[in-house]
Amino acid sequence: MLAPKRRKADGEGRANSHNGAAHLFGEIANRTSQAAGRALTFLIAAGVVLVWALSGPIFHFSDTWQLVINTATTIVTFLMVFLIQNSQNRDSAAIQVKLDELIRVSTAHNSFVGIEHLSDDELEEIRTKCERRAQAERAGEESVERTGKKAKLAAERVTG
Repeated sequence: MLAPKRRKADGEGRANSHNGAAHLFGEIANRTSQAAGRALTFLIAAGVVLVWALSGPIFHFSDTWQLVINTATTIVTFLMVFLIQNSQNRDSAAIQVKLDELIRVSTAHNSFVGIEHLSDDELEEIRTKCERRAQAERAGEESVERTGKKAKLAAERVTG
């Protein structure tokens, strides 16, 4: 038999209800964003617009007829902004965790873990340093490649 759940203290209860609301919003946002990206959803939305357009003559293209589509699209757009932002935040956080883990287990610099919390100027400074290192590495690789070609030519002359 399962033990009954104990009630949380007031502070914990509020935190749990906030987590529950955040979880519920996350679930709704995830399912809605998945549905919004489907072809069927687009076809339904296009069908609604088509029905609205075809109903124009019935309503004599009145101000109310125009207001219906304007209000509907405004509400949908307003709500979708929050859902899209939530999806992007989740995707970005998941990618960041994956990148941090790759950096942690690889020979890359562990100092890069958590740099997403730096200011724009600090990030730009790191980006510039990384680009300079990449250019230096490319120059080094090109030098090694040229040296290898020269060595190959010299070996061919000796054996030739």
